[in-house]
Amino acid sequence: MQNTILKPLAALSIGALVAFSSQAVAQSAATDTKSKEHKHAHKHDHKKAEPKLIDESKVQPRALSDWENDWQSVYPFLQDGSLDPVLEHKAESGKKTAEGYRTYYQTGYKTDVERILIDGDRVAFFKDGKPVQGDYKADGYEILTYKSGNQGIRFIYEKSGGDADAPQFIQFSDHEMVPTKVDHFHLYWGDDRAALLNEVTNWPTYFPAAWSGADIVEAMVAH
Repeated sequence: MQNTILKPLAALSIGALVAFSSQAVAQSAATDTKSKEHKHAHKHDHKKAEPKLIDESKVQPRALSDWENDWQSVYPFLQDGSLDPVLEHKAESGKKTAEGYRTYYQTGYKTDVERILIDGDRVAFFKDGKPVQGDYKADGYEILTYKSGNQGIRFIYEKSGGDADAPQFIQFSDHEMVPTKVDHFHLYWGDDRAALLNEVTNWPTYFPAAWSGADIVEAMVAH
C-alpha cells in the first residue's frame, strides 16, 4: 500500500604567495592541483544521502499489544524546558538553531491528550485527567512517501466499540515494520482515515508514563 505525500563546500581558497622564482611557481601549481583534487573529493564525500525506503515484503501485521502500556505526552516536557538539552544537541548538526528546533517541535508535539493507556484492545485518551475510551481492531497499514523522498509506515486501527467521543481511527508510527515493543511512538487520531494520512506536521509523541524528563532526554539524544 502506497500513499504519496508532498512535504519538506566551502571551496578551499589557497592564498598563493607571489613568487618570482621558478621553484615558487612550481610549488604554487602543485598546491593548486592538490586544491582541485580536494574539492573533487569533497563533493563526493558530501553527496546527498539516498532516501530511506521501506521494503514492503518485510512488513508484518502488528497487534495493539506492541504498544500496551501507560504513556505520557512529551509535549509538557518541551514546554517546561526539560527537553532543552535535546534541542541543543540537535542544533549541533547546523540544520537549525535550538530555538528553530523548539518551534518545530512545538508544532509537532502539540496535543491536549496528556496520557494514553493501552490495555488489550482498549485505548483510553486522557484530557485534563478525564478519559474517553474505545475498542480498536487492526485496519492494515499504509506506506507513506514524504517530500524528502524518505518513506514511513503507519499501522492503523479502527474503533469497534466504546465511547462516542473516542476517535474512529488511530495510526501508530514508531519507525518499526514488524511486531516489537517500543519505548515511544507518534500517534495520529481522528474520524477520517485518509485525511489522517495527510497529516505530517503534528505528531503527538508518547513515552512511558513511568519515565522522568531525564529518562526521555537520554532516550532522545541516543535516538
